[in-house]
Amino acid sequence: MKLDHIITLAKQDLTNKLNDLANHFNADVISYTGHFFNGIEKTFLNIIESLVADGDKKDKIYIILTSTGGSANAVERCVNILRYHYEEVHFIVPDYAYSAGTIFCMSGDSIFMDYYSVLGPIDPQIQNREGKFVPALGYLDKINEMLEKSKTGDLTQPEFLILKDFDLAELRSYEQARELSVALLKKWLVKFKFKNWDKHTTTNIGSPVTDEDKERRAEEIANDLSNNNKWKSHGRPINIETLEKDIRLKINDYSLDPVLSNLIRSYNELLNSFLEFTNNQGIFIHTKNHF
Repeated sequence: MKLDHIITLAKQDLTNKLNDLANHFNADVISYTGHFFNGIEKTFLNIIESLVADGDKKDKIYIILTSTGGSANAVERCVNILRYHYEEVHFIVPDYAYSAGTIFCMSGDSIFMDYYSVLGPIDPQIQNREGKFVPALGYLDKINEMLEKSKTGDLTQPEFLILKDFDLAELRSYEQARELSVALLKKWLVKFKFKNWDKHTTTNIGSPVTDEDKERRAEEIANDLSNNNKWKSHGRPINIETLEKDIRLKINDYSLDPVLSNLIRSYNELLNSFLEFTNNQGIFIHTKNHF
C-alpha cells in the first residue's frame, strides 16, 4: 500500500473519530495540538469561521487540547474568537496542557480530564533577545533572588555581571506577561467557569455564591497556579486530584464515563500515531472540514 494512501486512510479514520465525539456531545469539535505563538490566531480564525459556515453549526464547541504553552496574547485572541461564535466552550485534555494551554482551559465552561491528564503552572513564555521562548517566572525569580543577595552582600561577581547587563525593558516584558496571565485567568474563571456556580458545596454548604465569592476564588486559583515557588518547574504536571483537592477547581473526570473515555482515547491515540508517522512537530489543528 502506498504511503499517500495510508495517510489518506488515517485522515479519514481520525475525522470519523472526531465526528463520533461531536455526535456524543451534540457539539462542534476542534482538536489543537502544539504551541501558541503570536500569529496563530489568524489561522485559528479562518478554521473556526469555516466550521461556523458549514451549515450545521452548534451552540457549543469542545476543544481537544494538547499544548506545551506559548503566548498568552495568542490565547486571548483565540478565546475572543470562540466566544464570539459559541455560547458554550468546553475543553478536553487527554494528555497535557501547560502554561498558556492551562490559561486557555480556564476560559472554558468546563474542563474534561482523566487521571492521566495534567495541566501546569501558568508560567507565560515570551521571546527573549535571542528569539527563544523562555518561561517568564523563572527569569523573574532569578532576578529577584540576585537582588536580595545584593542587599546582603552575597552577590557573586558573575551574578553581578548578569544583573548589570540585564535589559530592563526585557525584564518589564516578563512582568507584564505574568500580570496578563493572572488577569486573564481571574476574568475568565469568573465569567465562564463559575457562571453556573450558585451554591457552596464545600464550605458554608448550600449558601448562595456571591460575585465576591467568585472573584475571591478566582484570585486564589490564579495565585496558586502562578506561584513558581510552589511548583518549582515550568513544566510541573498538575493532575486532576491536585486540581480538585488542593486548588479546589472543578474538573469533569471523563474516566467515570466508559463510553466517553473510549471515544477520547481512541481519537487521541490515533492522533499521536499519525503525528509521529508524518513527523509533524509543529501546529496541528483538526475539524470535520479542516485537516
